[in-house]
Amino acid sequence: MGTALIYDEEMTKYKLLWVDPACKIEVPERLTVSHEALVETGMADRCISIPVREATDADILLVHSEEYLEGVKTTPYMTLEELQEFTQQYGDVYFHPNIYHCAKLAIGASLQLVDSVMTGKVRNGMALVRPPGHHSMRSAASGFCVFNNVAIAARYAKQQYGVQRVLIVDWDIHHGQGVQYCFEDDPSVLYFSWHRYEHQDFWPQLRESDFDSVGKMKGAGFNVNVPWNKVKMHNSDYLSVFFHVLLPVAYEFSPDLVMVCAGFDSAIGDPEGEMCATPDIFAHLTHLLMNLAGGKVCAVLEGGYNLTSLAQSVCQTVQTLLGDPAPRPANLGSPCKSALESLQCVRSAHRQYWTCLKHAADLPTSDISTKRIKLKEEKEKMFKGEQDESTEEKVWTQPPKRVTPPIRTAVVLPDGVTCPDQCKRFSSSADPDPLVVNKLRENYLKDGDDSNALATLSSLIGLADKMEKNEICSGLVLVRDVSMAMMCVVQHAATALSNRVLVVCVGDGKVQNYCSQDGKTLVVQFSSRKSEEEESRYYIPVCLKKGCSDVPGFIHSILGLLLPMGYEYDPGLVVLAQMPDSGICDSVWQQLIGLLQGLAQGHILVLMKEDGRACVGPTASSLLGNAAPSLGQLHASLPEDVEAVESLRHRLEGYWKLLQTTAD
Repeated sequence: MGTALIYDEEMTKYKLLWVDPACKIEVPERLTVSHEALVETGMADRCISIPVREATDADILLVHSEEYLEGVKTTPYMTLEELQEFTQQYGDVYFHPNIYHCAKLAIGASLQLVDSVMTGKVRNGMALVRPPGHHSMRSAASGFCVFNNVAIAARYAKQQYGVQRVLIVDWDIHHGQGVQYCFEDDPSVLYFSWHRYEHQDFWPQLRESDFDSVGKMKGAGFNVNVPWNKVKMHNSDYLSVFFHVLLPVAYEFSPDLVMVCAGFDSAIGDPEGEMCATPDIFAHLTHLLMNLAGGKVCAVLEGGYNLTSLAQSVCQTVQTLLGDPAPRPANLGSPCKSALESLQCVRSAHRQYWTCLKHAADLPTSDISTKRIKLKEEKEKMFKGEQDESTEEKVWTQPPKRVTPPIRTAVVLPDGVTCPDQCKRFSSSADPDPLVVNKLRENYLKDGDDSNALATLSSLIGLADKMEKNEICSGLVLVRDVSMAMMCVVQHAATALSNRVLVVCVGDGKVQNYCSQDGKTLVVQFSSRKSEEEESRYYIPVCLKKGCSDVPGFIHSILGLLLPMGYEYDPGLVVLAQMPDSGICDSVWQQLIGLLQGLAQGHILVLMKEDGRACVGPTASSLLGNAAPSLGQLHASLPEDVEAVESLRHRLEGYWKLLQTTAD
């Protein structure tokens, strides 16, 4: 299955016909530059083009009132003066004789995307649409939005395909109040939005955009607002909220479909957002959503008003949907104090609704650092003529070209084990380096001359070298002794490879502490036994009562510990080792592989024992980029595991800043 791209030039054929400073940034070029960038990079050709259709009245009435629809229907026949008068009853929006037609196409494109994903024609996709939709309410246009494209698509998916649970992720810089109002009492739709808020001082200036608006009645807990109370948020701030709020709640919710309100005014350079997150962060945000709902992800364009960062961000999103490895998440630091305050507030507000957040800290004890009084003081200073840094033009480097290796997944398998489809069987050269062979014999095969074991280890080293050269993306090796193979790779990496190595060990086997103070290797082991090795910054044993067999506890530790550390560490290679009798089930194992592929440009080397042949197929499937099966709605983690993970996180957050969840 491929990736859908839905676009129609017809949606560029309306524009602002009068002077309105608030609306002048919403221009047809937003759509054309996005599509042209996909064409120029070759991504449009790699996608499956789906034709656009017009929405029907029945589609629109899934969300909007008949009275409002009938009013919008009259706009194609209005004079300029009548259009202006009609517009004035709404906020920060404009109408045009062709906007009703374009708005129906925008809905239709969103529904075509849902149809394509839900029927299995594609696995995911993006709809480039205009006008945007997430501000539009039942009986009102708002914020450039006429009809609520994503809200209608979510209702349509539930009605047409019996979808039980929909996750809507809104990373636009404005709060999508229209989506919130539509679903705030509906427990079948989880709506997540982060947005510039500044203590209700930024549009749409609604009290209900704050962190404590959690939904109503049966929908309480299913509306998650993350308010940004200052500008200049960076990649670390965005990822921190994903790791510590969105992903834990989303995995507990277990959606059948993920809809993304893909607004890119949250990217650097945008005049509305004034944020500092670079376009490549959207590759990672997209990747982190792609193992939910069996990979059913539908992204629909919302905002984005810097034409350069908009086009770059759209390309990063679509390239990730296509399955290309994400770029290195470089230069991640500590989330800022304001972001941590918002994070702490959101987790506290939702801890009564989600078992994954029951351990969350109370609200901050000190005053929020960006309280309205301070914002007013800053504005008074600006008014007096002091320099306003927010008006400075932001400069950023173009995202590096993402080069996909010619071989996606290579495998080293014993004789008699069938090579999975789309994988390439790998073996070292016919004449391996004698120095390497002697070193392998000396260090790992002292008990005798085992030609099969020697060949496997030689191939393992050769595969790691090919991955570093980006000739192969990922690999799977079945070995006789997982601990020995792990040691072999790590020691080779320490001397021969230039990149840092993240070693993730799953199971109770003995793991030596390979770590040195220079941070060349980071080892994280998940097991049910306390480690004999002493915990340190670069050796982290995670002890869970039932090991990896307790799914909620294991997933909680992956999302809250492993991913934040892994992203901050930024390895060039990930070694994932499954120890014998690890107790991990295939679906959880596949989720782990999928999540880790966001690191190291997808360079992940999986080690399993030779008798783990039954797991070769699922492992290869995940390495090839196929979405992991859904885990279903997760129950509460064991209290002992929650306490152990939280205690470990507190001990480590001094080293690893992305582990922080509080500002105190």
